[in-house]
Amino acid sequence: MIRKIILNYKFNDKSYLYKTIVNFLLKNEKLFKILKSYDTIIPVPISAKRYKERGYNQSYLIAKEIAKNLKIKCNNNSLLKAKNIIEQSKLNKEERQTNIKGAYVLINKKTLQDKKILLIDDIYTTGSTVKECSKILMQAKPQKIGIFTIAKD
Repeated sequence: MIRKIILNYKFNDKSYLYKTIVNFLLKNEKLFKILKSYDTIIPVPISAKRYKERGYNQSYLIAKEIAKNLKIKCNNNSLLKAKNIIEQSKLNKEERQTNIKGAYVLINKKTLQDKKILLIDDIYTTGSTVKECSKILMQAKPQKIGIFTIAKD
Protein backbone atom coordinates (compact mmCIF):
# COMPACT_ATOMS: atom_id res chain seq x y z
CA MET A 1 0.00 0.00 0.00
CA ILE A 2 2.79 2.44 0.97
CA ARG A 3 4.73 1.59 -2.19
CA LYS A 4 1.65 2.32 -4.32
CA ILE A 5 1.10 5.68 -2.59
CA ILE A 6 4.72 6.73 -3.07
CA LEU A 7 4.82 5.67 -6.72
CA ASN A 8 1.55 7.49 -7.38
CA TYR A 9 2.92 10.53 -5.61
CA LYS A 10 6.15 10.53 -7.56
CA PHE A 11 5.15 9.36 -11.03
CA ASN A 12 1.39 9.75 -11.49
CA ASP A 13 0.85 13.47 -10.92
CA LYS A 14 -0.52 13.04 -7.39
CA SER A 15 1.48 15.82 -5.73
CA TYR A 16 -1.28 16.42 -3.18
CA LEU A 17 -0.30 13.16 -1.42
CA TYR A 18 2.66 14.88 0.27
CA LYS A 19 0.42 16.17 3.08
CA THR A 20 -0.91 12.68 3.79
CA ILE A 21 2.63 11.28 3.86
CA VAL A 22 3.91 14.01 6.21
CA ASN A 23 0.89 13.80 8.53
CA PHE A 24 1.44 10.05 8.83
CA LEU A 25 5.16 10.48 9.57
CA LEU A 26 4.83 13.23 12.15
CA LYS A 27 2.31 11.27 14.22
CA ASN A 28 5.29 9.21 15.36
CA GLU A 29 6.50 11.07 18.48
CA LYS A 30 9.97 9.55 18.45
CA LEU A 31 10.50 10.47 14.80
CA PHE A 32 9.12 13.97 15.42
CA LYS A 33 11.71 14.57 18.18
CA ILE A 34 14.57 13.32 16.00
CA LEU A 35 13.57 15.48 13.05
CA LYS A 36 13.08 18.51 15.33
CA SER A 37 16.76 18.30 16.38
CA TYR A 38 17.93 19.64 13.00
CA ASP A 39 18.45 23.31 12.07
CA THR A 40 17.56 23.06 8.43
CA ILE A 41 16.03 20.62 5.98
CA ILE A 42 17.36 20.24 2.46
CA PRO A 43 15.44 18.24 -0.13
CA VAL A 44 17.30 16.26 -2.78
CA PRO A 45 16.95 18.49 -5.84
CA ILE A 46 15.74 17.40 -9.25
CA SER A 47 16.89 18.76 -12.60
CA ALA A 48 15.06 21.59 -14.34
CA LYS A 49 14.12 19.14 -17.08
CA ARG A 50 12.56 16.69 -14.61
CA TYR A 51 10.79 19.54 -12.81
CA LYS A 52 9.30 20.70 -16.10
CA GLU A 53 8.10 17.15 -16.87
CA ARG A 54 6.68 16.41 -13.41
CA GLY A 55 5.66 19.90 -12.32
CA TYR A 56 7.03 19.49 -8.79
CA ASN A 57 9.94 18.14 -6.77
CA GLN A 58 8.45 15.39 -4.60
CA SER A 59 11.24 15.64 -2.00
CA TYR A 60 10.84 19.41 -1.73
CA LEU A 61 7.09 19.20 -1.07
CA ILE A 62 7.69 16.74 1.76
CA ALA A 63 10.66 18.71 3.14
CA LYS A 64 8.72 21.99 3.07
CA GLU A 65 5.74 20.48 4.88
CA ILE A 66 7.91 18.81 7.53
CA ALA A 67 9.81 22.07 8.08
CA LYS A 68 6.54 23.98 8.42
CA ASN A 69 5.21 21.53 11.01
CA LEU A 70 8.49 21.49 12.96
CA LYS A 71 9.02 25.25 12.61
CA ILE A 72 12.51 24.86 11.18
CA LYS A 73 14.04 26.17 7.96
CA CYS A 74 13.65 24.41 4.61
CA ASN A 75 16.57 25.33 2.37
CA ASN A 76 15.79 24.69 -1.28
CA ASN A 77 18.46 26.93 -2.77
CA SER A 78 21.85 25.64 -1.61
CA LEU A 79 22.01 22.18 -3.17
CA LEU A 80 21.24 22.18 -6.88
CA LYS A 81 21.14 19.52 -9.55
CA ALA A 82 23.51 20.84 -12.18
CA LYS A 83 23.13 18.22 -14.87
CA ASN A 84 20.52 15.92 -16.31
CA ILE A 85 21.28 12.27 -15.75
CA ILE A 86 19.65 8.98 -16.64
CA GLU A 87 16.88 8.24 -14.12
CA GLN A 88 18.46 6.32 -11.25
CA SER A 89 15.49 3.94 -11.11
CA LYS A 90 16.50 2.60 -14.54
CA LEU A 91 20.03 1.64 -13.46
CA ASN A 92 21.73 -1.02 -11.35
CA LYS A 93 23.83 -0.22 -8.28
CA GLU A 94 27.17 0.26 -10.08
CA GLU A 95 25.59 2.33 -12.84
CA ARG A 96 23.82 4.52 -10.28
CA GLN A 97 27.08 5.38 -8.49
CA THR A 98 28.74 6.42 -11.75
CA ASN A 99 25.65 8.18 -13.11
CA ILE A 100 25.18 10.45 -10.08
CA LYS A 101 28.79 11.71 -9.83
CA GLY A 102 29.03 15.43 -10.50
CA ALA A 103 25.27 15.87 -10.75
CA TYR A 104 24.99 18.25 -7.76
CA VAL A 105 26.57 21.58 -6.85
CA LEU A 106 26.56 23.62 -3.67
CA ILE A 107 25.95 27.35 -3.47
CA ASN A 108 25.40 29.60 -0.43
CA LYS A 109 27.84 27.47 1.61
CA LYS A 110 28.03 29.94 4.50
CA THR A 111 24.34 29.49 5.30
CA LEU A 112 25.01 25.81 6.06
CA GLN A 113 28.26 26.11 8.00
CA ASP A 114 28.01 24.63 11.52
CA LYS A 115 24.35 23.69 10.93
CA LYS A 116 22.65 20.39 11.61
CA ILE A 117 21.30 19.49 8.17
CA LEU A 118 18.59 16.95 7.44
CA LEU A 119 18.72 15.76 3.82
CA ILE A 120 15.37 14.45 2.60
CA ASP A 121 14.78 12.09 -0.30
CA ASP A 122 11.74 10.06 -1.23
CA ILE A 123 13.11 6.56 -1.87
CA TYR A 124 16.39 4.97 -0.75
CA THR A 125 17.43 2.20 -3.10
CA THR A 126 21.23 1.91 -3.19
CA GLY A 127 22.02 5.14 -1.36
CA SER A 128 23.93 6.60 -4.31
CA THR A 129 21.88 9.80 -4.44
CA VAL A 130 21.99 10.64 -0.74
CA LYS A 131 25.67 9.71 -0.52
CA GLU A 132 26.54 12.05 -3.39
CA CYS A 133 24.39 14.86 -1.97
CA SER A 134 25.96 14.41 1.48
CA LYS A 135 29.44 14.52 -0.03
CA ILE A 136 28.61 17.84 -1.71
CA LEU A 137 26.97 19.24 1.46
CA MET A 138 30.13 18.43 3.45
CA GLN A 139 31.86 21.23 1.52
CA ALA A 140 29.86 23.67 3.66
CA LYS A 141 31.37 22.21 6.85
CA PRO A 142 28.08 21.51 8.62
CA GLN A 143 27.98 20.30 12.20
CA LYS A 144 26.03 17.19 11.16
CA ILE A 145 24.18 15.71 8.20
CA GLY A 146 21.26 13.35 8.74
CA ILE A 147 19.45 11.49 6.00
CA PHE A 148 15.74 10.87 5.99
CA THR A 149 13.92 8.95 3.30
CA ILE A 150 10.26 8.13 3.09
CA ALA A 151 10.80 4.56 1.90
CA LYS A 152 13.50 1.99 1.26
CA ASP A 153 13.28 -0.10 -1.88
